[in-house]
Amino acid sequence: MSYILLILGFVLLIKGADFLVNGASAIARRFNVSDLAIGLTIVAFGTSTPELFVNIIASIKGNTDIAIGNVLGSNIANVFLILGVSSVVYPLTVTKGTVWKEIPFSLLAAALLAIMANDQLIDKRDSSALTRIDGLVLLSFFIIFL
Repeated sequence: MSYILLILGFVLLIKGADFLVNGASAIARRFNVSDLAIGLTIVAFGTSTPELFVNIIASIKGNTDIAIGNVLGSNIANVFLILGVSSVVYPLTVTKGTVWKEIPFSLLAAALLAIMANDQLIDKRDSSALTRIDGLVLLSFFIIFL
């Protein structure tokens, strides 16, 4: 029974992804928005929503390692696995805006997270934590990016 549910879950996941991409493409065509902008906003929100809920539940239950591992793992998978497989299937064109805006912001986010998550090393505290202030800083950068 577990295998059947797993296969059914994959089928539903693939169908949901198809609906999301088709809907986002329709919105892009209707409002003359670039595919990159749609990918960075609507599709990114849609694909990250399940992770958001997992992280919120994990944080409420005190399982912060799951939340941080989920975020870092999904980013590594998105950058290396998804972009790598996509590039093998079909060469991806990188625009000037991506090189000068999105890539530096991604690197800044990774560096900022590394700095904020190392309270023991940087501030000589007893433990490291991402506090509410750290969360507000990350959310602020997200809003600026959008």
